[in-house]
Amino acid sequence: MNKSRLFALLMAAVMVLALAACGGNNNPPASPSEPASPAPTEPSSPSEPAPAEPSAPTYEPATVRVAYMPNLGSAGSLFVGIDQGYFEELGLTVEVYQFQGGPAEIAAQASGDIDISQIGHGAHALCIEGQAVIFQMDHTTSLSDVVVGNKSHGINTAADLKGKTVAVQAGTSSEIILQQALAKAGLTVDDIKTVEMTVDGMTTAMITGQVDAAAAWSPNTITLQDALGDNYVNLGGNADFLDSAIFPSSYITSKEYAEKNRDVLVRFAQALNKAHDYRLANQEYMAKLLSKELDAPEDTMIRALGEADWETITKDCGNMDAIKTVYETQQKIFINNGRIPEAVPVENYVLFDVMKDAYDAYSSAK
Repeated sequence: MNKSRLFALLMAAVMVLALAACGGNNNPPASPSEPASPAPTEPSSPSEPAPAEPSAPTYEPATVRVAYMPNLGSAGSLFVGIDQGYFEELGLTVEVYQFQGGPAEIAAQASGDIDISQIGHGAHALCIEGQAVIFQMDHTTSLSDVVVGNKSHGINTAADLKGKTVAVQAGTSSEIILQQALAKAGLTVDDIKTVEMTVDGMTTAMITGQVDAAAAWSPNTITLQDALGDNYVNLGGNADFLDSAIFPSSYITSKEYAEKNRDVLVRFAQALNKAHDYRLANQEYMAKLLSKELDAPEDTMIRALGEADWETITKDCGNMDAIKTVYETQQKIFINNGRIPEAVPVENYVLFDVMKDAYDAYSSAK
């Protein structure tokens, strides 16, 4: 090869290397396990990391055995809470058991067969006596209790009950409403013949004419109204005594269960707060739900919607002073009729701390 050709080849190689150095990528080649990042087109300012998504609270699963009575006032919030998944949201599995009265529910709690019960006004006397504790109010006053008379038996007013046979369920709101109606007529239980029956039993006894009157509650009173027709007479109900009395319903448990399961009670009460709001806003749905759960006529349950004040508890569930006043007022009824001998501090049997914690948890979760 002559010198001129060798020089040309050397110059060509130099030009190739120069072009590669000027126009090529100066970044090192990417490794197989780490892909190369594209070079930024403009300077970027440091940014704050995105906030972490809040994690949903976790709960220790618990199964709770709950007693109720077959009426809207007792079962409404319970079955609404189950139906809407409010208990499940808080890690609670609810097993339901039907009873015919509060005293039987409290006895089942004492024996360990039931964890929680929903009671009407009458059974609160047992709480005052120390047999159970209240951890959540269900509604501030019931309007379902009525003393029903049969006109065909010569009864038109409460005064006509003198000497008559009246069915009553002792220890329940049935007994209390009977005492209220008798007192207003200037009578006492000594002026009548009482027959001890469950509310279901007295409904049958009234329809078949075995008793002259009965101290019952809804929806049984609606059944009696339909069955007796023109012979049905209201001799006195809760609504007649609201100027001097109040008839709350509550969720209760035993002292032993409360001591060991405070967190469960707070969660249960929290779910009830949510159920109370839904119950107020969806009353007809609740009635239809209960007609299925209790195997009761849908029309009867819808007509029973007026049996309680569904609204006040949704406003006052966080007002412990207002709730305390309700229970103090209730206690005076028991003192006035001789059921309770003297006043007892409501703090002895009402767990206001559980109510407050449940309200705070529900409010913060809204």
